[in-house]
Amino acid sequence: MALAQQTVADVCLAARDASRVLASLPTATRDAALHAIADALLTREDEILEANGADVAAGRESGLSPALLDRLALDHDRLVAIADGTRAIAALPDPVGEVVEGRRLPNGLDVRKVRVPFGVVAVVYEARPNVTIDAASLCLKSGNAVVLRGSSSATRSNAVLSSVAVDAIVSVGIPAGAIGLVPGGREELRDLATQDGVVDLIFPRGGEGLKAALKEVATVPVIYAASGNCHVYVDATADLEAAQRIVLNAKTQRPGVCNAAETLLVHADAAAAFLPAVLRALHEAGVELRVDGRSRSLADSGLQGHLRDATDEDWDEEFLALVLAVGIVDSVEEAIEHVNRHGSGHSEAIVTRDTASARLFQRSVDAACVYVNASTRFTDGGEFGMGAEIGNSTQKLHARGPIGVRELCTTKYVVEGDGHIR
Repeated sequence: MALAQQTVADVCLAARDASRVLASLPTATRDAALHAIADALLTREDEILEANGADVAAGRESGLSPALLDRLALDHDRLVAIADGTRAIAALPDPVGEVVEGRRLPNGLDVRKVRVPFGVVAVVYEARPNVTIDAASLCLKSGNAVVLRGSSSATRSNAVLSSVAVDAIVSVGIPAGAIGLVPGGREELRDLATQDGVVDLIFPRGGEGLKAALKEVATVPVIYAASGNCHVYVDATADLEAAQRIVLNAKTQRPGVCNAAETLLVHADAAAAFLPAVLRALHEAGVELRVDGRSRSLADSGLQGHLRDATDEDWDEEFLALVLAVGIVDSVEEAIEHVNRHGSGHSEAIVTRDTASARLFQRSVDAACVYVNASTRFTDGGEFGMGAEIGNSTQKLHARGPIGVRELCTTKYVVEGDGHIR
């Protein structure tokens, strides 16, 4: 495919040129491009699924895990969902040109702070071909050109999907360079991460190995989609039935994602009434439980042989599996201290009926998303009404939490006068 045969520098320069066109296009044109992509995904379904089937077969032969094969695989329903997601992004308000704030200065100058595209956004991701379309759609909606670098395990899928997207946007008058694709090798990653003055921002979506590889070489600004060592804290006054539902959802609904809970903390005053039942329910759901001594003492006798003692390392681990660390604390302050010491700053939850405890947790926990009486599993651009997301950031930059179309914009000050001089 022509895009993949270009050098990384060529792809990035074409994206820069296209970004200058995109910045001035009306909302209607960018939305039309997204609808064209959504339509093309379904009209070219056979072509896409054939390429994806080849990737899945190659992945199975090379020993990819069942979890990675599931992320890699596409089918009719998943393509429909991707197309629906693209249309949902098109339906979002246009962030470009949105006035963040504005005022008239005493000297009569009008000052407005408005959202503008970054320009060229690179997205580096692993074996999730749906990201090819999600990332392209989010970037187009926010007026950015995008350079995509997927994993080698999805080479065929990403090539076809990017080709489908490019053909669709060209049909409505957007330059082909607005969506670029580079190969998934380490050399290409280094070349992409050092495109100073051409690529404005990189978002990596993947594991710690990908992040470490980028940190070694990147000279372009990077916003890292974070790991998630997330906690649910059950306070002394919690509704225990609601707490059990929240804990089970946060841990078991989809354990291999960054917003799944990895640690359960329970106030000592609620532990005797809460832990026996929730530990049994978690065990029956297939969860491996790593518990502190006080939690073990409250477990049913029939469960004792299935429990493991929690190690110091377990409190810091993002398991991404049906594994949960469980501990008892003596106060909300102790819970907050534990979360801030061991958490990754992603998503943290308190279950309580005490307003003071809830407010203290909200104000004191250092995380991108803090929940009161709700599961951590809601940290997601789609769930937050953002259409989709590039990823979730725990960095304390302009974007923290789900990164959607607004977070894919920076700002500029627009100043209007009437012959003013200083």
